[in-house]
Amino acid sequence: MNETLNATIMASIDSTDKSEEMSLTGKEDLYEKAKKEMRLSERILAAIPGFRGYKEKELRRESDRLIRSHLHRRLSEAKSDLRDVFQRLSDRRLFEVLTDVDRLVARFDRVAAKVDHASYGYTGFFDVIKVQEENLDKMIDFDNRLVDEVGKIVDKVETFKSEVMKAEVKRSKEHVEHLEAALEAFEETFDKRGEVILGVS
Repeated sequence: MNETLNATIMASIDSTDKSEEMSLTGKEDLYEKAKKEMRLSERILAAIPGFRGYKEKELRRESDRLIRSHLHRRLSEAKSDLRDVFQRLSDRRLFEVLTDVDRLVARFDRVAAKVDHASYGYTGFFDVIKVQEENLDKMIDFDNRLVDEVGKIVDKVETFKSEVMKAEVKRSKEHVEHLEAALEAFEETFDKRGEVILGVS
């Protein structure tokens, strides 16, 4: 009888310990998730002062506008540098890459306009009181990726321009190809971000 009672008590204690351990693990997971979200938001805020995220309904459209304005400005800067590259290559009569650079400038122009004029209308994401945490997480993640990607694109263009201005043109084709791939990846990320916005109901 005593052995049975002791076994029952020990089983109960073990169950309680496991429950507390699971509860503690759950809290730790939430804490780590919150830290990650804060790190991502802080990285965005470092690039875009005034950004306040999407948790509050009243802030969502303004946060979206700030993100898109930043991306559009950076893409426009890169496009301006590429026009300088085009002009210098034209002066040197490097016609074999001029067409590629011209096409790249046009693509930058199109993507920049797409970002600037993206219209999501009266979608649920901006108008519902509460958005699922999963979608909020996705938006912050996409914004962070876009800010990183556009920064890398600008750096690539600056490197390209720097070389061309020093008459180093051997890698021009390579630069164009890398920029085309980077811009395509950026546009895909931006489109997926739009799917999150349009998919919330």
